[in-house]
Amino acid sequence: MARYLDIHPVDPQPRLVDQAVSLLREDGLIAYPTDSGYALGIQLGNRDGLDRIRTIRNLDDKHHFTLVCKDFAQLGQLVHIDNAAFRAIKSATPGPYTFILPATGEVPKRLMHPKKKTVGVRIPEHPIVRALLEELGEPMLSSTLILPGETEPMTEGWLIKDELDQLLDAVIEGESGSLPTTVVDFTSGAAEVTRYGAGDASRFE
Repeated sequence: MARYLDIHPVDPQPRLVDQAVSLLREDGLIAYPTDSGYALGIQLGNRDGLDRIRTIRNLDDKHHFTLVCKDFAQLGQLVHIDNAAFRAIKSATPGPYTFILPATGEVPKRLMHPKKKTVGVRIPEHPIVRALLEELGEPMLSSTLILPGETEPMTEGWLIKDELDQLLDAVIEGESGSLPTTVVDFTSGAAEVTRYGAGDASRFE
């Protein structure tokens, strides 16, 4: 049964943030609100958690997982960014965007796209997520909580608790956006918008 943590959306309580991060460090799987709907989150080294996310979302091995970072310095350790991409991404973060870029050696191979060796990265603008990342001290592996057969992310903590109670270790209640991130792929060197979502895509077109 998942723990239910009602965290304040503007001023997250440190005690509850600590509880959520403790679960992550114990290889737990959490559902948490972001600026683009709810997401599933685990620590980077949590192999079992990765399988659990794949099962919940019915994902194949070509799915791009996202490494959620607290700042640009952390993001820069995980992906290779040329000057043009650097300027474009820097100006759009933090915000509701996911960027697909070539992964560095810091990223475990099982988290990369099997052929392209790329990974998704993002810096959310959401107080709860930023508090979690600050306490965790490292990026969090994440995937938007879109159930099989659906096109939009889940946005209500109580509903997630009701539907996925036995599959999660914690659900964080909090305000979330209603649209998934806008996805921008820089794999070829130029920006290509591959999903239109919450972020303004025109700045990359």
